[in-house]
Amino acid sequence: MLNVAVIMGRLTTDPELKHTGNDIAVTSFALAVDRSYAKRGEERKADFIDVVAWRGTADFICKYFRKGQLMAVHGAIQTRSYEDRNGNKRKAFEIVASDVSFAGSKSDKDSGALKTEYTPINGYSQGTAADFEEVEDDDLPF
Repeated sequence: MLNVAVIMGRLTTDPELKHTGNDIAVTSFALAVDRSYAKRGEERKADFIDVVAWRGTADFICKYFRKGQLMAVHGAIQTRSYEDRNGNKRKAFEIVASDVSFAGSKSDKDSGALKTEYTPINGYSQGTAADFEEVEDDDLPF
């Protein structure tokens, strides 16, 4: 069987770290995920998808992500049934995050909690588009 979910959206609230009775870290939040289409003459709509993260992933999210930041989530869809206050049976759908990543621009990160320094990889700097020049096929050695 295969159960894989990958979404990218913006956090609707600041994530809040909680702990279970067994002291396991957990956080639940919603991502606003734009739909891939829009009806003619209307604005694009968004779906608000519930996500839950456990242990180290929950710690990471609560430490580095804030409301409005763009987040990519990789995980699995999970359903659970429960009874509401009025005794009605309900079903909840959520994504259990196994991995999350920053998906926004550096300016998005600067407005949040994460500040990073640029460090070259293996002593080589990563260039920008302006650092490269177009090469003709005839100039290639292979």
